[in-house]
Amino acid sequence: MAKFTVSPAFSHRFSNVALRSGLQVSARLRAASKERIRHRKRQSEQQRVGHEHHLCLGSKDAPLARPRSSASLTRRLPFQQYLSVNWNASGGGAFAILPLPSPFQLQTAPGLPQKLPESLPLARSHTAAVLDTDWSPHDDALAASCGEDGKVMLWRVEEAAFEGWGQEGWVPRDFEPVARIDASPRKVGQVLFHPTAANVLASASGEYVVKLWDLGGAEEPRAVLAGHGDAVQSVAFSPTGAVVATTCRDRKLRMFDPRVGGEAVRVVDGHGGIKGSRVVWMGDLGRIATTGFSKMSDRQVAIWETGGLGNVKTIVLDQSSGVVMPFWSDNNILFLAGKGDGNVRYYEYDSDTLYALSEYKSSEPQRGMCFLPRRALNVGECEIARAYKVHSSSIEPIAFIVPRKADSFQSDIFPPAPSSEPSLSASEFFAGKTAPRNLVDLSSGANFPAVHTVRSDSSNAPAVSPVISKQEPPHDAPAVISKQEPPPSNSYDAPAVIPKAEPPPLVVPDTDSALKAENARLVSELREAREKIRNLELLVESVRANSRKAAEMLQTALQ
Repeated sequence: MAKFTVSPAFSHRFSNVALRSGLQVSARLRAASKERIRHRKRQSEQQRVGHEHHLCLGSKDAPLARPRSSASLTRRLPFQQYLSVNWNASGGGAFAILPLPSPFQLQTAPGLPQKLPESLPLARSHTAAVLDTDWSPHDDALAASCGEDGKVMLWRVEEAAFEGWGQEGWVPRDFEPVARIDASPRKVGQVLFHPTAANVLASASGEYVVKLWDLGGAEEPRAVLAGHGDAVQSVAFSPTGAVVATTCRDRKLRMFDPRVGGEAVRVVDGHGGIKGSRVVWMGDLGRIATTGFSKMSDRQVAIWETGGLGNVKTIVLDQSSGVVMPFWSDNNILFLAGKGDGNVRYYEYDSDTLYALSEYKSSEPQRGMCFLPRRALNVGECEIARAYKVHSSSIEPIAFIVPRKADSFQSDIFPPAPSSEPSLSASEFFAGKTAPRNLVDLSSGANFPAVHTVRSDSSNAPAVSPVISKQEPPHDAPAVISKQEPPPSNSYDAPAVIPKAEPPPLVVPDTDSALKAENARLVSELREAREKIRNLELLVESVRANSRKAAEMLQTALQ
């Protein structure tokens, strides 16, 4: 069974786990007794190598025999990845960085031990507890951390850091940060890398704001998203990164366009309960999913359309007390894992409806969970998702497999995955440019730019200059041609033609500069118009809400 086991002799405890490529999960871990470890081993009868949980996607995919390993499908992207685990250590905050275990023997690095050594390499520099970590989706060796000391730090993992890992005499070397950012005078609870722009990082602090940083020059934040009435509980970027969605303890769901201004462009009431709420973007479908609690403490999952943040559907899950962590897969599957639960539910999304597929069940409660980026999955085993479940004393990989008997690549269950190549630089993003994610073909490993198919969130992005620049030149082009037409008619008089042929090249730069100025003016006007439209939409929504309240009060009075 491929999983990491923590020695019971450790006095340290896990409190957070994060995978590279922007997936993170918080979790409190306590030392487990040997009896619990034996109990978990007795329940490993359902495991092949780690857990394999078989999926049936829709009614068309009937479960077949377990897929066979194929030599043509064993080629994968580089499997070397890392886990970051918050670590309670004396003398300040720290977190551990560990090689990532796999449920497949073929994908586990040679010589990787299944039990952690008694001494681990820690990332130390925070003066208080580390609250969150995140791995860059564009650089597999770059991690960010934040903590109660109000600092955001960047860390780089060298390949030589784990040479001799687990061997006798191996001495761990602690990591040192490559950059420090004074992000807030209060604690910083979350960090999140931008999905398409390189070196852009978001942080949520105790000042009730979300700050966006250009890591190339992080002296001051490039954008500050304000207006939250309480602590920010969750932050999510849209697939292009043009829009940011947040959930807050004031029970509001907000949507921001960080390059237009710091105020929310949409604000609606979220889940009625005050307990933790989470948000995740549902790919390019123009929908977001949130989890939270009702006023009666029922756990809920809700679907919202991103155009006006209208609620599409709300489903009651159960009445447990653990916060539900949502994870989205581009197979149109929404995974829901509750802290303290032993099960993981998953639903297929189609036509604004969530269809329950099945659930992974275990008697061991999960302290936290995170998912591996799809570009690192084992396509030869028809693995469409992989979760990393935090037990009380171990981290266990769980493979979600579509049971098919096939030797060829299954393109219907493996759409292109987000690539590790960024689409934008930080300066381009903050200048207003928007670009879709670069994708990678999981059958060949080839990278290519995605077609921009975003629906509603693209209307909030201010980067419309390419469209305008294509429309403007045809209006001015005839004027340039008309100035070039006279010279051929005087071609017989050579001395007269030569000086008259010189002006057209001098006119072109002036025309280009005029077009650029006009383009910039139209972009500015369009942004102002969009902002006015959003304000009017919010005003209309508030008027409608007041009308509904007035109608309800009138009905109550009449009764």
